[in-house]
Amino acid sequence: MSETAVKNVEEVKAVETAAKPDVLDQLLKPEVQEALTLLVDQLPKLSEMMTLLTKTYDLAQKVSNDRVLIQDMVGGLKEVVKPLEEKVKGYASAAIEANDRAEHSDSTIGLFGMVRLLKDPELQKMLRFGQAYLDILGERKKQD
Repeated sequence: MSETAVKNVEEVKAVETAAKPDVLDQLLKPEVQEALTLLVDQLPKLSEMMTLLTKTYDLAQKVSNDRVLIQDMVGGLKEVVKPLEEKVKGYASAAIEANDRAEHSDSTIGLFGMVRLLKDPELQKMLRFGQAYLDILGERKKQD
């Protein structure tokens, strides 16, 4: 290196050293001493926490790298989701089919037709659900 480059490096180091407070000066400050005392008091807990975090990290690493476990978990989730998916598809197809039937039907539902519909078990089930839902909403509204 040239002489000027060496001088520049030395000057930069000198400026950095002068700008940083000396470690001993820092240690003499009462707030630093208090913080160090608190830190030393908490070292057993910090050590415990670091041990637990390390074990958790190691477990996460093992799990994330275990392809068999990941495939098993995905398979298990699929088994749980599949019945739900089938139910949703069933409800959606029933709604689409009902919409198609309603659009193609020109029949009028009269008073006697409505009375006859009230006896339908599915309508009764839906009406009971609606009543229970409205009751719950009313109770919650009173609580607020």
